Amino acid sequence: MSHVLDIQGLTKTFGGLTATDNVSLTVNSGEIHALIGPNGAGKSTLINQICGEILPNAGRITLGGRDITALAPADRVALGLGRTFQITSLLDDMTVRANLGMAVQARAGGNFRIFDRAASRAAVWDEVDQSLSGSALAVRADVPVADLAHGEKKQLELLMALSQRPRLLLLDEPMAGLGHVESQQMIDALRAARKDCAILLVEHDMEAVFALADRITVLVYGRVIAAGSAEDIRANPDVREAYLGEEDA
Repeated sequence: MSHVLDIQGLTKTFGGLTATDNVSLTVNSGEIHALIGPNGAGKSTLINQICGEILPNAGRITLGGRDITALAPADRVALGLGRTFQITSLLDDMTVRANLGMAVQARAGGNFRIFDRAASRAAVWDEVDQSLSGSALAVRADVPVADLAHGEKKQLELLMALSQRPRLLLLDEPMAGLGHVESQQMIDALRAARKDCAILLVEHDMEAVFALADRITVLVYGRVIAAGSAEDIRANPDVREAYLGEEDA
């Protein structure tokens, strides 16, 4: 199994604070790898280094075998890095289908005159309809985004991210603010998404993490204190003490 993402010895300091302390982890093809840890553990700093928004003081990041440690964010996207955020950025006045169409067209390049349904745009709309057909949003395609529930907006953001055809997708707390039914729908969507790309998942919802992750890396005070399968992490006493809580023992 090949590494889509390979991080070795990544270190980032801010003055006297070491936010990322010699972190190493890999994400394999077709894998969902969860990154967990308490607030202030350094997860966001690590993700921002992967995206190129922060440059490390030491260490190396490779994506698909290409060294991206010093590349600009846009160059990383061009090499197949995708990302979603805790707060969705959607066009509320447009329909679900139109939002997804804009995302597909953005990947394809060119202008955004896709709403005339001209024959030259047929491939865009075919891709949009194919993407929607397998999702919980299929029956909501013509609904304005402003009328969607929070969980539906999260689902749309995921579809838009996947429309960019990333080789690695970074997911920043996709379960945040979701109810039980919405969380299960998102879990189902992420299980389906793994066939298209590898996923690095930052998440506090441990039920979702244990349901989804092939491997889990635990970050505390910028250091990796444990890495392994869900069973390994559940059984690790250092993880229980630092993050999961003794009630999970």
